[in-house]
Amino acid sequence: MNNHALDRRFMRRAIELAEKGIFSTDPNPRVGCVFVQNDQIIAEGWHEKTGESHAEAMAIEGCKESLKGSTCYVTFEPCSHHGRTSPCSDALIKVGVSRVVVAMEDPNPQVSGKGISRLQKAGLTLDVGLMESESRELNPGFIKRMQTGLPWVICKMAMSIDGRTAMASGESQWITCERSRQEIQLLRARSSAVITGSGTVNIDNPSMNARQDQFPSSYKKESEIVQPWRVIMDSQLSVSPSANIFKLPGKVIWVTTQEVDQSKNNEQLTYLKIEAGEDGRIRPDLLLKWLADQGCNEVMIEAGAKLSGAFIKADLVDRLVIYMAPKILGDRARGLLELPGLEKLSEAKQFKLINVRVSGADLCMTYEREM
Repeated sequence: MNNHALDRRFMRRAIELAEKGIFSTDPNPRVGCVFVQNDQIIAEGWHEKTGESHAEAMAIEGCKESLKGSTCYVTFEPCSHHGRTSPCSDALIKVGVSRVVVAMEDPNPQVSGKGISRLQKAGLTLDVGLMESESRELNPGFIKRMQTGLPWVICKMAMSIDGRTAMASGESQWITCERSRQEIQLLRARSSAVITGSGTVNIDNPSMNARQDQFPSSYKKESEIVQPWRVIMDSQLSVSPSANIFKLPGKVIWVTTQEVDQSKNNEQLTYLKIEAGEDGRIRPDLLLKWLADQGCNEVMIEAGAKLSGAFIKADLVDRLVIYMAPKILGDRARGLLELPGLEKLSEAKQFKLINVRVSGADLCMTYEREM
């Protein structure tokens, strides 16, 4: 096997390790690392959750052999600053690593390139950019938050063949099959926050938590999930305090345009006032900015046609995940999205199809917004 093939093999393993932290690293990126000596992996690690060891430190701590002269493969630029942990770049220098292969630079403009520069100044050989796209796919939220001050937003929707989401009465459980509903649990679990609207809560009374016992059977459990924040957009505070969404462990953010008594805030519930737009409704861009400021990397929207449409109309959705069930509900059933004001085809919101696959009895279609 040539050197390039070996490099890809070891970086692929580092990517696999980074995936183990898919549900638990917020607000940090998902990072994996391996150390190689004589074409053999001698140590490996990944970042599991904030405040705990970074991937490089985890690998070093678990290694019983000398790392002097080894090559380190890491999916993210080694940090160069003191935070809750010591700089990983200093740790690599200390153990005597001779070469470091980095998938991508840290997108944080305050630290980007500084870890790489420190390693180069210490005389280490650096190769940057191997399998960068794979590392970026693991960390879309962290990257976008660092570059724009907004989280990466997924909007999940379920519809029939004829583009309907519920009967005229509002009945919608269940349009999709069990497999699709299991996959949605995975989407929730990787999210920092799940946004829904007062209409969805009042009609369906959902819990909106991530249920690990309902993950697909093929999922291999690596660590406990961290529950996403449950965010209710409720301009008039119309949701009943006895709704299911308030009854489970984890943080709930109750967002309104009304004046709120901040003394009611506690560890589990936060009342949040957000400025209203011209339509009198909560401005979704301001809510996303607030969530990013709290360290939310990825945000998932699970809402009705009106709220989902508001985010799409404002060009705030990065990825659409649409499950299409093999059902036809008819023209009296409720449509997928409300996008008031669109009159011409030239005004249509454009998305790019990136994947289509079978999910049980359904189809899952994934789209990304065209910039």
